[in-house]
Amino acid sequence: MTTIANQQYAIGVDIGGTSTKSGIVNHRGEIVSYGAAVVTGKFATPEAFVDELYTALAPAIQQVGLETIKGIGVGAPNGNYYTGTVDYAPNLPWRSVVPFARLVSEKFGCPCALTNDANATALGEMMYGVATGMKDFITITLGTGVGSGIVANGHVLYGHDGFAGELGHTIIRPGGRKHWATNLCGSLEAYCSATGIVLTAKEFLSQRSDESVLRHYNLDELTSKQVYEAAVKGDALAQEVYRYTGQILGEALANFVMFSSPEAIVLFGGVIKAGDLIMQPTKEHMEKNLLPIFQNKVKLVFSDLNEADAAILGASALVWEMKA
Repeated sequence: MTTIANQQYAIGVDIGGTSTKSGIVNHRGEIVSYGAAVVTGKFATPEAFVDELYTALAPAIQQVGLETIKGIGVGAPNGNYYTGTVDYAPNLPWRSVVPFARLVSEKFGCPCALTNDANATALGEMMYGVATGMKDFITITLGTGVGSGIVANGHVLYGHDGFAGELGHTIIRPGGRKHWATNLCGSLEAYCSATGIVLTAKEFLSQRSDESVLRHYNLDELTSKQVYEAAVKGDALAQEVYRYTGQILGEALANFVMFSSPEAIVLFGGVIKAGDLIMQPTKEHMEKNLLPIFQNKVKLVFSDLNEADAAILGASALVWEMKA
């Protein structure tokens, strides 16, 4: 690869509970080189993990030259933008307060900024995605869980302690379904994540008698992909699962709209592959539960970022916000 004179790059790192992905990104949001994947849970200490991350990225850094790297952005579960620490992340091996940004900066020899993975996604949408040019929007990631990032007046909302924006854990059905990890009852994540969709399908199958191809599966092994495939093929019960999920999501989004009056809400993650199956009921119930002054003002759109690269791009966007 030929390095452009005076070109600056950012390193984006996406730390997941299972694996960590990374890459070198230019100002246009193009990943010019990837680091090798790192198995996150393999390392007993954060220092050992950072050493491996350095090894994984070293060939890519050598290609462009360390002097061209402006900094490193990291998206991590429970990442705190203010302190640069990862605080008691339940799905990472190091369940303490880890000074992650400092460890990375010292190892790589360049500045490091860190935030949680959902806020990194919001930054990626603002710099490279459908929210380019917007100053007020919300991102909702519908995957295994429900993540979110709130951008107001052109800035990510972090709150006084760095942990604002946990919309997935807001209570949308008081006294409702118990969350498998938090033990909160009735949270958005318990219903509108891929995990929640499976739980809804199981409930419908046990409470209803209508025929469904989902009855041919072992319920203990039922997946959201199977529910999706059944719905696409016209299975009425599976389609009702998505309608119900969209209703709950729409009601929650109405609350979020009246909280921050965004220009748009950007939906991201594996669940949105269902397209209109979830978008139509979501839009309907969002508008139905808004005050007239908010109705028909907020765009509800799907992200157009490549899902495989979005987290790396979002993390890298932190770097361009760094002060020189």
